[in-house]
Amino acid sequence: MGQDSQKARSVTRLTDPRALRAYAHPVRMALVGLLRTEGPLTATRAGELLDESSGTCSFHLRQLARYGLVEEAGGGTGREKPWRATAMSTTWEAAPANPELAAATSMLNTVIAERYFEQVMHWLDSSRNESRQWQEAALLGDRFLYLTADELTEIGTTVRKLLDPYSERVTDPSLRPEGARPVTYLALAFPTDGTL
Repeated sequence: MGQDSQKARSVTRLTDPRALRAYAHPVRMALVGLLRTEGPLTATRAGELLDESSGTCSFHLRQLARYGLVEEAGGGTGREKPWRATAMSTTWEAAPANPELAAATSMLNTVIAERYFEQVMHWLDSSRNESRQWQEAALLGDRFLYLTADELTEIGTTVRKLLDPYSERVTDPSLRPEGARPVTYLALAFPTDGTL
């Protein structure tokens, strides 16, 4: 596995409630995502791309660095020093037994779900301006299934394996075919009360 392959699959696992709470901020999540997709950036450049002040980005980058989510990339000073993400994805325990960790996990999951909703609403609002090919390629729908927990776990594993070959394109732009664009692939599957 090459260096880009390893980087594309690198993971930071958050186990500290303080780290989960620190990450559960829209600007911080946007910064980590930007550093993952755009490579090392200064607080000034990140601010330009996120429509935030360089001071705001600098503050949030320092907070993220406290928990190992970003690090200085070397070179530059002050707000002109570049930062990079320490991993290409972040995970945390799905069902923590510790009440403080459970509360922090719940807060982070809520913030992430809100960001997903914003992205979906943005797509729905802007999709009419997209080409027919992209409108038809986009996925929006659901399936109602009866599954065991083991079966749902197996489905998740299978989907991740299907997506893995595309992950290296995030860190190595030379692998992106002509016409490739950033795509958010959401995976949501959870037990319901049976009503649609």
